[in-house]
Amino acid sequence: MSPHRDELIACSIKLLDAVKDMTPGTQVEQWLNATHGPGSAIYDRLARLIKAGIEEGWAANIEVDGRRYRRSRICEPCAETFNFSITAVYMDSKDRYRGQYHAHPYGELNLVVPVDAGARLAGPNGWCGAGWTAPAPGSHHYPEVEGGAVIALFFLPAGRISYNITPPVESAA
Repeated sequence: MSPHRDELIACSIKLLDAVKDMTPGTQVEQWLNATHGPGSAIYDRLARLIKAGIEEGWAANIEVDGRRYRRSRICEPCAETFNFSITAVYMDSKDRYRGQYHAHPYGELNLVVPVDAGARLAGPNGWCGAGWTAPAPGSHHYPEVEGGAVIALFFLPAGRISYNITPPVESAA
């Protein structure tokens, strides 16, 4: 195991201790951005560590759609992580790229780390550069990125995510 991976998990546990009794959604997203957003010790440390994980090959190392869309589970839900899983996703697109449609049965907390200046990830409250998104329980979407590469470090209560959901039919407007 990489020392950076161990450090990322330990730092994540400190964060998860603070959010373990919160329900993901708009209020939690606002709180995370106000208290643990870019420039904070936790955000900056997690961003540095997940970038190291990408460079070292242990984070977001499983291709979903070639090199531009990769992910990997870093830690399964366990007592130490307050039953959250920790997963890394790497998405890259100069224009706009859409990943796999999925649902969040218990919500999700996403640390968004742009690799390229101007890169951003679509969240439930619009586009997010550096910062946090927190889709609420029962939410579902296509993850989308534009403007370059983004790493998302996401924390799932009970490790729950569903890729077995039918996306809505889009109108041809």
